[in-house]
Amino acid sequence: MSENRLKDKVIVISGGTKGVGRAVAEVCGKEGAKVVIGGRDEKAGKKIARSIKTYGSDAIFVYTDLLKVEDCKNLFDKTYQTYGKIDGFFNYAGVTPVSPLDTCDEETFDWVMDVNFKAAFFCCQQAVKYMRMNGGGSIVLTGSAHAWGGQKDRAAYACSKGVLRILMEHIAHQYASEMIRCNYLTLGWTPTEGEVALRNSQGESEAELRRRAAEILPMGRMCERSDYVEALVYLFSDASSMMTGSTFRITAGEYI
Repeated sequence: MSENRLKDKVIVISGGTKGVGRAVAEVCGKEGAKVVIGGRDEKAGKKIARSIKTYGSDAIFVYTDLLKVEDCKNLFDKTYQTYGKIDGFFNYAGVTPVSPLDTCDEETFDWVMDVNFKAAFFCCQQAVKYMRMNGGGSIVLTGSAHAWGGQKDRAAYACSKGVLRILMEHIAHQYASEMIRCNYLTLGWTPTEGEVALRNSQGESEAELRRRAAEILPMGRMCERSDYVEALVYLFSDASSMMTGSTFRITAGEYI
């Protein structure tokens, strides 16, 4: 892996304390970016920020409750106040509860849509606000194969990821003239903390989950966090300056 592909860029990550968000935060720091980590786990966020500083870059943690629009706005305000610009935004945060159409209750539906879509909408609003001050930037929305229909027990989640895809296309089309780009990175089945916790609650261990997934996925294994980082570095780098409105798949061949 080369270094400094993101030198002096300022990258904001929602949900940057866990899973793929954490892995990307650390790699962006290694590549020279200043990283702003949004999340609720202050201990983890500050630990990651300290780790990034050892690479010779800089990072801060901003406490962010995505159920509060004011917190979404504050994440970007604090970033601009600290670094004076915003070059990239990775919308990683999301929730994936069991939510089939025939039994999903209103509370679960609202939770999924508020975290997965409403928060992303207002984060993107802030990203656009600050990126246009700096002559452009790159937004990456975290997608899912569920956005094309999904599994039966993930109806609300599938809808939230589908509407994110529309938001991506809207931003890409409407703000291209301001050099603000937006792409949709479709993540595959990954054993993140949230996924493992959900399966554990259903009586399945991580090892059992991995074995079952390996039998289902065409490429024979689950995606790991490390499988996504090169794609994200590319999407935030100048090398992808003409790439917008794209659906970028890393799913081990999974197409639900």
